[in-house]
Amino acid sequence: MAENYFGLTDTGRVRTNNEDTFITQKVMGDRMLLAAVIDGVGGYNGGEVAAAIAKDVFIGRLHGLQGEIIPGMIDAFKLASKQISDKKLEDKELESMACVATMALVDVENNQFFYAHVGDTRLYLLRDSSLVKISKDHSFVGFLEDSGRLTETAAMNHPKRNEINKALGFTSQIDTDESFIETGQSPFLPGDMLLLCSDGLTDLVDRNGILDIITQNTSLQEKATQLIAAANDNGGRDNVTVVLVQNDKPQQRPQATMPVSSSIKKSDEERDGVTSARGQQHLEPVIKVKTPMGPNKNLGLTLILGFLCLVFLASTIWLYITKQKEATSLEQSGPVVEKLRNADEVKLQDAIDAFKGDTLVLSDTAFKQPVIITDTLHIDQDSLYIKVIGNIVLQRDTAYKGPALSISPNNKVVILENVKFKDFDVAVDLYNSGFYLHNTQFINCRLPIQRKYNLPSTKYITADFPLDKINASDTQFKAPTKTIVKPNGR
Repeated sequence: MAENYFGLTDTGRVRTNNEDTFITQKVMGDRMLLAAVIDGVGGYNGGEVAAAIAKDVFIGRLHGLQGEIIPGMIDAFKLASKQISDKKLEDKELESMACVATMALVDVENNQFFYAHVGDTRLYLLRDSSLVKISKDHSFVGFLEDSGRLTETAAMNHPKRNEINKALGFTSQIDTDESFIETGQSPFLPGDMLLLCSDGLTDLVDRNGILDIITQNTSLQEKATQLIAAANDNGGRDNVTVVLVQNDKPQQRPQATMPVSSSIKKSDEERDGVTSARGQQHLEPVIKVKTPMGPNKNLGLTLILGFLCLVFLASTIWLYITKQKEATSLEQSGPVVEKLRNADEVKLQDAIDAFKGDTLVLSDTAFKQPVIITDTLHIDQDSLYIKVIGNIVLQRDTAYKGPALSISPNNKVVILENVKFKDFDVAVDLYNSGFYLHNTQFINCRLPIQRKYNLPSTKYITADFPLDKINASDTQFKAPTKTIVKPNGR
């Protein structure tokens, strides 16, 4: 049986060395697959050295990982960044080196995967012939594309497409900023496929081109070979690396259980020597011999039964009086209405509350019907990116009048992708938070977004509240002041 994973890297048509590398290796006692694509930055030798350091650290840290998955992945990224920084201090010729990386730990047995990501390598999920980009590009152009301000074609041809603002070995910010490393987890269902790749592929082959290749009825090796060939045919300006992982388990289909017929029941009973009253066989009578009770025993039983009746009567009267008092108290205090959330609503709020990473991935396989909202969903995290795979609709319960989503005043930024709100008076209620929407729909919502501002009461305020209309050409969106430029498409 062929393996359900495959990786391949190529130097390309322009470069003479390959600063890319990849990992496809079983870890954690062969319970999980470690898949990663690492793209080195920093010149002829530096990029290769940084990528090799990260690869060794990832394998060493995660090979025998125990405990929580995502914290272990974060630790691997931080350790790799530190070792790259330490190497730069030892060798001044390597002082500009760094690397970007995307890593996935895939648990096929339990149908899920975990990921960690820094930079502009990418992670895609293929499900039901739909290709979904899971990771975000940590670059100026990537931000514009992921937020819908640039088309894919415009991003691929943008003059600043090679500028990145996050990398391993680039800055010590990775140790203090919890959002530096993008992390998450998602269902990985039978038939799903993961694609991890370097920008040598995505700068030259668009999403439709990738989708056409990986949905063909060919082996993973053939798919990877064709992806690299497509990048080289379009110019091959950079090293190109791809890793494919497939959940090759057969899809589970529920099996109907045939009801047990009366004939089967009858044969089973006959085999056991028993038939029902409607059968033709007759059981031998069972004779029970009763031991006669004397007069003293009858008197004692009567006394016991009488005492129990008195206890029962007394408790009944006491309960009746207590209930009457409670009913009177409730009538005086007015009606009490208890809100009971439905199962999907509770599951969604629990997923938001429990999530500790950067990107929360929600799949319509877990929410197959519209989620009926009977009370406000709250986001209390410092920052959160909610990405929906498939079609999830948040729909107002007919008796509910509040917002679908309320964002804490202490929140810094929230991003919603592929979310649908339906029939709300107010869909999203937020304060000073940064708030971004991508491919989000408001159906029959009177007020899609209601923004409030927290302002100090003890100070005089001078402020400007512009409209939240931002275009790709807006001057307020400029490249980060601290960037790494990958020359020659690197």
